[in-house]
Amino acid sequence: MRIKNILGIGTLFIFIIISTVFTTAYATSFFNQTTNEIQYNVLSPSDTISESQILVYNNQVIIRIPNAQWASYLDTGSMSPVLDSNAHGIEIVPKSIEEIHIGDIIAYEAKWNNIPVIHRIVDIKQDELGIYFVLKGDNNEKPDPIKVRFDQIRYKLVAIIY
Repeated sequence: MRIKNILGIGTLFIFIIISTVFTTAYATSFFNQTTNEIQYNVLSPSDTISESQILVYNNQVIIRIPNAQWASYLDTGSMSPVLDSNAHGIEIVPKSIEEIHIGDIIAYEAKWNNIPVIHRIVDIKQDELGIYFVLKGDNNEKPDPIKVRFDQIRYKLVAIIY
């Protein structure tokens, strides 16, 4: 009887160890795969609105943004999940190139589109004509095919309202 108990406990112990090893290996593999599948290389926008511009009361929120404009968006899929037809934005017209940073979401004029394209700045470069911006939709595989100059930028998104 004692040998059966020892064998039973030993078998149970070995089963627990093997189960733990396989479960840990599977979970690690699963979560690493899932994380890699949903991981996006998206940069955060610059901090345009200071804390002192935001007033929160019991019955309202006031954000002091001079010359702000309300915006609605089409659900093209290029900026999913950040922007779709359910999102609204507050935009400003940037006055200088210094107000534009990597990570900012801007609306710019593109020759291939009748309405401004809303994409994120992923790089800022310079060529013989000066500074240009590389843009990309968050959900697109590749950057936009053109160099965007400051004079093409119509708006900078400074707040998103869902």
